[in-house]
Parts: sequence; structure tokens; C-alpha cells
Amino acid sequence: MASEETPTPTMAPPPANTVNPAVPAEEAEKSAAPRAWVLRLLPVGIVLAALNLRPAITSLGALLEEVRDGLGMSGSLAGLLTSVPPLCFAIFGVMAPRLARRFGASAVVCAGMVAIAAGLIIRPYTGNTVGFLVASALALMGIAVSNVLMPVIVKRWFPDRVGSMTGLYSMALALGTSLAAAATVPMTDALGGKWQTGLAMWAVLGVAAVLPWIPLARAKGAAPAEPARSSASGADDGLRITRSRTAWALAVFFGLQATAAYITMGWMAQIFRDSGVSASTAGVLLAVVMAMGVPLAFVIPRVAARLPSQGPIVVVLGLCGLAGYAGLYFAPASGAWAWAVLLGISNCAFPLALTMVGMRARTGAGVAKLSAFAQSTGYLISIPGPLLVGVLYQHSGGWGVPIALMAALMVPQIVVGVLAGRNRTIEDEAAEPAPAAPAS
Repeated sequence: MASEETPTPTMAPPPANTVNPAVPAEEAEKSAAPRAWVLRLLPVGIVLAALNLRPAITSLGALLEEVRDGLGMSGSLAGLLTSVPPLCFAIFGVMAPRLARRFGASAVVCAGMVAIAAGLIIRPYTGNTVGFLVASALALMGIAVSNVLMPVIVKRWFPDRVGSMTGLYSMALALGTSLAAAATVPMTDALGGKWQTGLAMWAVLGVAAVLPWIPLARAKGAAPAEPARSSASGADDGLRITRSRTAWALAVFFGLQATAAYITMGWMAQIFRDSGVSASTAGVLLAVVMAMGVPLAFVIPRVAARLPSQGPIVVVLGLCGLAGYAGLYFAPASGAWAWAVLLGISNCAFPLALTMVGMRARTGAGVAKLSAFAQSTGYLISIPGPLLVGVLYQHSGGWGVPIALMAALMVPQIVVGVLAGRNRTIEDEAAEPAPAAPAS
């Protein structure tokens, strides 16, 4: 669908020659020349950016106890840190489309990588909790705008390869998540045992991501043109995103899958430990849950992009989640490896949601609005989840009630996911006539 409505980058005429047909052919060739190197460099930039979108969170989780002791942070404040990332994603993600319209999506992602690197290098050495939180917010701001704009860049430059490019991006994001979780503690020990050094080292990856985005941010003239817009198809500038049923379904689906993901990252290892699994094995089980996303995050978007409706994939992932939670409830220790695999599969709803963002809008501007709305609203929905699980665990004295809550949330996730996966676009819904008022 997207490839029929948005010209592929290799075939789109250069902007200079479109505006002025009198421009000589050699001038047009010069304008088109950057396009080839941009198309080669852009996948590198996308992969490096995606690798940076979670280490700021998972590296902190690995050293949270050391950070809390080093900064004199209270236990309640340390617990609230689990809700800071989705809150920042919701607040700062809203800014991304407006910034992209003014400066260009590539320039904003470049600035986002700079913010990530700066926040990661500053926060370990602030010496107090307030400074640590402010520097963390700087890094999370960079992550938030990049989260929103990555589907926009994929849609704009690779309209006929949304599935494969989203898969590449999602796989790199999953790899960065699991790598930071698994490598932060060993790397800290190898560098002398200081938690400050262990956290700051991830800024190196941020600096590496800045490098390809500098020339990409300057290559505005090589960007493919947007397709023509008409009032019949719903102009993006006047699109009322909140009136779209598909946008709301996708936002709720995004929020519920994010809730499951943050609960998993925050509590899954503790669930296994409380069931009698050793601490080291519980850590490996959590790594298995996250590592499942590396290959599946590449496969699922490619399959989803070939289907007219993504509902069947939503159902399969949801059933895997329900089976995993049932296993945790009835036999958490004896079947721990099976439950980790099932929940790892279920958590791959995230790359599926990103793929649907790219497929539920016709143009880059539409994708920008949908991405910002779905992610910002979704992350707001996800904030209470990890905190509620902790409260239920504390007051019920066990994991039965929290696990039942996790399983219950999977049911509406399946329902709204099926609705979001229908073969519709937000522009189609904007063009639909309003229902007639009933006769009096």
C-alpha cells in the first residue's frame, strides 16, 4: 500500500529540478548524487541510533543498588525511577513532529543522539540525586524524539521496505537492550568496579551514533518528496488524530505492550527468585526474555508488512503471553525456561506496533503524527503498571495477584491490537463523512 502511494527514493525526482524544470540535466544529477550515499549511510545510522534507545535504562537497572547507595537515594525514590522513562517518553515524544517540521527529522535524530551521549556521560558524575535525574532526563529526551521519528524516517526513505527496515531497527533496539543488561556489570568490574565508569561507558555508543547522522542531517536536498496531498484524502496538516479510531486503538495497544515490557524488566527476575530459582539463573532467564526479541524483532515486521491485517500476529503473541503467565502462576520454577521463551515471544508486540505505525498512515507527515500520538499516549498508559505490580505484591504477600493482573491486561491488548491491525489508514478515517444526526 505504501509503495503505491509514496515514490521510492531512487525514482523520486530531485527537488531542485521539480521546482524549476529549466535546471540543466547536470545540475539535476548533482542534486540526485547525494541520494545514493544517503541510502547507503542511512541504514547504518538507523542501526546505531536504535542501539542507543535502551542502554540508558537497562544499564541503570543493572547497577541500581550501587547507584542508590552511592547517591544516598531512598528506596521509594529508587522505585519511582522505573516510571521515569515512560513519563519522559510521553512528555518529550509529543515535541518530535513539530521539531521535525522545523529542522528536519534527520537533524532532530542527530540532536537526540547528542543528548543521549551528553546525558550518559554527565549523570554518573553529578554527585547528587537531582543532578542524576536531570542528566537522565536529558538522555531520555533524546531517546523520546528518536523513538517517534525513526518510523517517520523509515516511511519517508524506504516506503516499499517498511517491514524490513522496521525489522532491522527493532532488532538493533532489542540487541542494545539485552547487551546493556548483560554487559554493564561485567564491564564495570573490568574497569575497576566503579558504577560511575560502568554507566558512563555507554556514552561511547552514543558518540558513535552521532557520526553518521551529521552528514544525514545536512543532506536535506536529497530527501524524497512527499506524495501530493488533496483534501479528498485528508490533508496531513489538518488531520485530527484524536478522531481516528485506529489511532486510539494503536495508542492503547502500544501502552499495554509497554506495560508488559516494563513489568517484565522490573519484576520478572524477582518472580523467578521468589519461586526458588537462584539469583544468577533468574538473571539469565530475564536475559532470555529480552534476547528473544533480537531475531523475532527482525522477522515479525517483515511478515506483518506482507499481511493486509496484522490481527493474527497480535493474537498469536497474546496467546503466548497468556500461556507464559499461566505457567508463572502454576509452576514458576519447574517450567521457568519455557515461560521465559513464551514471554519473550509475547514481548515482541513492540516491533509489531512500530510496523503498524508505518502502515496505518499514507505519508511521512501522517506517520509523524500517528507515531507521536501512539507512543506518547501509550507510554502514559504504561506508567502505573510497574508501580501497581509492586503494590499488589507487597499487600498480597505473593505473586499470584500481580501475575493475574498481567494476564488480565493481555486480553484488552489482544482486542485493541486486532482493531489497530485492520487494513485502514488514519487519512481514510479522516476522509469519512461524519455520521448523520438522527431525525427528530
